[in-house]
Formats: sequence, structure tokens, C-alpha cells
Amino acid sequence: MRGTKRRILRRPGTGCYQSPVRAVVQRVSRAEVRVGEEVTGRIGGGLLVLLGAGDDDTDADLGYLVDKVVGLRIFADDEGNMNRSVVDVGGALLVVSQFTLYGDARKGRRPSFVKAMAPGPAEQMYERFVAAARATGVPVETGRFRAMMQVELVNDGPVTLLLDSKRQF
Repeated sequence: MRGTKRRILRRPGTGCYQSPVRAVVQRVSRAEVRVGEEVTGRIGGGLLVLLGAGDDDTDADLGYLVDKVVGLRIFADDEGNMNRSVVDVGGALLVVSQFTLYGDARKGRRPSFVKAMAPGPAEQMYERFVAAARATGVPVETGRFRAMMQVELVNDGPVTLLLDSKRQF
């Protein structure tokens, strides 16, 4: 776009790109996640959060994203304007881990996941995100880390946002 500069963040002295904690956030009227036949999480109105962590993410990135998700004003007020947060409307979060948010398909046809955080640390990051979200008082349901899951949702609006913990543009 004309007049728009893209800012790429690099780790000092490495030339490597920093990767933000990423989330796809969808406003839902209901959502659930299943592992096989078991429902592991189910919410009514609120936010479905698909969460992925990059290989150099920190707790500061995580804290920023929790605050952003919980504070997003994407629910309608009495005039129909997006002025209320999930807290304001008494909604809930359904948090589902999704490392594929780090799929890089710029080359070839098979995505590369080299920037995704390794499974062990990623699971810890996911659990810390869930704990921090619960600490805000918002009800939180979850999927199951590293499981094949089926996510079912009714996107309300539709409203879908892509969030990350580092400014890139």
C-alpha cells in the first residue's frame, strides 16, 4: 500500500526475525472443541482464541496478548457499536492451541513450521496463557494440547481478528 512502511523486528545482532505470540480471535455465540468423542471445552457467547507461540516468545509477549484479548471491545453496546469487552458482556473464552498459525507457506506448497515454538515450551506457554486469562476472572475453557481436535463454532458477526504480541507493520 502506498505510504505504508512495513517494520520488521529483528533480534539484535542476529538478523533473525522475531516471532510474536499469535492469536486468531473470533467472537462467537457458541463454540466447542472435541478430542475424539470427548468435549474438552464448550462456551456460549464469548471469544474463541486459537493460540500459537513462536520460538522466541516471552512471558511479556504472553501478558500483552492476554490483556489484549480480554480487553478487546468487540461486543455491541446498546447502540450496536463495538464498545464492550468479553468481561463487560459476561462472556467466556475457549482457548485452543494451534501451532499451525506459524506455518510459513511462502516457498513451495508444504508449510514450514521452523518458527513455531518447540512442543514442550509451547505447552508451558499455552498453560500460562490459560492461567493468566483465568486470573482476570473470565471463564476459560480449553482444548487439549497436541491432540487432534475438532473445533465447532458459530462466528457472531462475523468478527475475526488476527492478533500478535509484536508490532510488525
